[in-house]
Amino acid sequence: MILRLFQFALVLVLLVVVAMVSALTTMHFAIHGAEVKVPDFRGMSEAEARRKAASDGLEMSIDDHFYSAVVPESRIVTQSPAAGTIVRTGWQVRLGQSLGAQKVAVPSLVHDPERVAALAIRRAGLQLGTIAHMPYALAEPGTVIAQAPDAGAAQVDRPNVALLLSAQVPAEATGYVMPDFSGQPAKTADAAVDKAGLKLAPPLYRQAEIPPVAAIAAPGEAPAPPALPVMPGTVIAQQPAAGERVETGGTIQFTLAQ
Repeated sequence: MILRLFQFALVLVLLVVVAMVSALTTMHFAIHGAEVKVPDFRGMSEAEARRKAASDGLEMSIDDHFYSAVVPESRIVTQSPAAGTIVRTGWQVRLGQSLGAQKVAVPSLVHDPERVAALAIRRAGLQLGTIAHMPYALAEPGTVIAQAPDAGAAQVDRPNVALLLSAQVPAEATGYVMPDFSGQPAKTADAAVDKAGLKLAPPLYRQAEIPPVAAIAAPGEAPAPPALPVMPGTVIAQQPAAGERVETGGTIQFTLAQ
C-alpha cells in the first residue's frame, strides 16, 4: 500500500515537472519568436520602407523631415530605433524623410504680427514650429520679437521656423530687455521706445558701410540673399546694446545712417 502511494506521488511530481518545463518552453518560444531585428531603412523610398516594415512585422511612420545635401529628396534619412535593434513584432519605427538640399531662404519675420509671420512661413514652403511668448513692452502683444533659424539662414536641418512673440508686460515690471533695432527706420524705433515709456537721446549720425557682394553659392546650397544698401535714417547702432536691461524711464540713443 505504501509502495503504491509512493509510486503515485512520484508520477504526480513527474507530471508537474513536465508541465512546468512545457510551460517555460512555450513562453520562451512565444517571447523570442515574436522578436525581430530592425532593418536599416536609410536610403529607401517611403514605399520601399513600408514594404520592408510590413514584411518584418513592424509598423512605421514618417514623423519628421530634414534637409540633406547628401540623401536625395523623399528618401529616408533617419530612423528610430536604430538599425540592428531587437524589438517586438508590431513595434512602431519612426522615420525621417529627406527634403533634399535647402532651396529656400528663411524669411525675415521679426516685427511682424503672428498671423503675417505664419503666412510668410507657409508661402516660403516652410513649417511653423514652436511658438513661445515673453513679456515685452517695446512691441504690440503678438508681435514676433525673435525667430529661429534667423532670417536668411542657410544649411539649416529642418524646415521648421520657431517664433518668440511679445506678451503684455506685468504692471509691476521695472525694466525691459533691450531689443535689436538695427535696420529699422528711425520713426519705427522711436515710436517703440516712446510706447514703452522710455526716453530718447538726440541721435548720432554715421556713414553706413557699403555691403559686400554676396558670394556665389556652392552646388546644392541655397543662394545667400543679396545684401541691401542701408537707407539714410536707418538705425545702425544703439545704446544700450540689444539684450541689455533697460530700467523704466531710461534713456535710449540711436545712431542713424546718413
